[in-house]
Amino acid sequence: MATDDTAARATTHDMFNRVNPGRASELIVEQIRLLVRSGQLKPGDRLPAERELAERFGVSRVTVREALRGLEANGMVAIKVGAHGGAFVTAPTSARVGEGIIDLLSLSEVTDTEIAEARQVLELGIIPLVCERATEQDIADLLEICDRGDEALAKGTYPVALSAEFHSRVGHATHNAAIAMLTDSFSGPTLRLLQHVKNDHPEMGIRGNREHRRFVTAIKNRDLDKAITVMQTHLGRTARRVSKGK
Repeated sequence: MATDDTAARATTHDMFNRVNPGRASELIVEQIRLLVRSGQLKPGDRLPAERELAERFGVSRVTVREALRGLEANGMVAIKVGAHGGAFVTAPTSARVGEGIIDLLSLSEVTDTEIAEARQVLELGIIPLVCERATEQDIADLLEICDRGDEALAKGTYPVALSAEFHSRVGHATHNAAIAMLTDSFSGPTLRLLQHVKNDHPEMGIRGNREHRRFVTAIKNRDLDKAITVMQTHLGRTARRVSKGK
């Protein structure tokens, strides 16, 4: 009977194609990324050993190692050492995706106004699900963030990271993994936006934290209209300040 490793080698044997030596490492990364996107490779799958990959791609083991390091840096594979080690396909974390979004925004011409508008579309759109699905634990977690905000304000400051954390946690209250990933990955751009606004409006934390608490109360009471109204006011004020510079 074939072992699991033998079966895995048979399954992956025809997946990989020889690459052009000129940009071999990049092409290996591209091939593996496409295999993951198409579902032929899934999180948890173990890639063939370096020697076998080198043979399949027609390159040196050094080139394969370079490609695997690139995939690891992108969060697409995890390299484990030891008897049961190897390169395993993994799903990038929302934090890593968020870092990528920040890099993209930093290197592009996307403005704070556009980020603020995107937040309004995303965060207002998910409120019906939050109002329907939020659990007692979701409510408790959101209120705990508000409590930390009050404690910070009592000391004369309000870290905008708390606001970004609050909005990300709201996304998790939808109990929809795709939405939670989106809100988590947008936490970085939100933080950048809020920091820019805070530089001109250092008092923003007081009003914002109160609105956070009113929003949670509305969600707890399953009052969808109230929750939407509070969040529209909350997000809209930031958007206006950004667009008008006021």
